[in-house]
Amino acid sequence: MFSKNYEQRLAAWRSFRNTLEDHTDPLQAVINFFKPVPIVRYQCDPYDRSTWPSPWELIQENTYCAFVKILAICYTLQLTDMFSKSAFEIHIKYSPAESKIYYLLHVDDRVIGYLEDTHVHKRELPNGLVSQQKFSMPSLQ
Repeated sequence: MFSKNYEQRLAAWRSFRNTLEDHTDPLQAVINFFKPVPIVRYQCDPYDRSTWPSPWELIQENTYCAFVKILAICYTLQLTDMFSKSAFEIHIKYSPAESKIYYLLHVDDRVIGYLEDTHVHKRELPNGLVSQQKFSMPSLQ
């Protein structure tokens, strides 16, 4: 999808979102879908919401940093009927033990972004993560 032109990317993204409605593990499906995106160092300021691309700008720009990848996953899930009643939050947390920033997407009681290849229950997050910022995501529908 990511090497196609804008209109083709939009169509592929919509088609993919439609497959999530009946998927047995839609969170894992969306993680797998965005796994191959090429990651750049910096696309927007994760701490400044005014710099975040909208869903359609994100697909048009087609440039993903670690934060924008989480944002893309969030938008993808938000634009499905299956998750229309779910609560979405993006948390920015710091791990002093690893000297690492985590961009975490909370979807109800599940968390995407802590482990690279899967989602976890929020109880599985380590206690040592220090919260830096939390954003409640407004509904897109």
